[in-house]
Amino acid sequence: MIGIKMRASDIREQTKEELEGKLNDIKKNLFTLKFQKAIGQVENTQTIGNLGRDIALVETLIREKELGINQELKTKKSAGKKKSPAARKISVKKAGKKEDKKIKTSSESK
Repeated sequence: MIGIKMRASDIREQTKEELEGKLNDIKKNLFTLKFQKAIGQVENTQTIGNLGRDIALVETLIREKELGINQELKTKKSAGKKKSPAARKISVKKAGKKEDKKIKTSSESK
């Protein structure tokens, strides 16, 4: 488990019980690493942070399963994400300024 980067897509298919078992394993590894760090035996302290992220990821996935949230639908929706109304207004204003410049330059040339 140590040094292996976990991906949500890889572990999303697991059952809630498997995720809870994985969570317990990660927490045990984190405890032992923190203890080793305290006595100066850890060479790579980055793994402690990575395990903390893994805990957050697994807890999030467990909560998603409890709520019945389907992440596949979320990823499809975010792919076609629309601009917010404020962002649309800004892009329209910028487009309007470009058109104004084109009109002015064409009228000036006559």
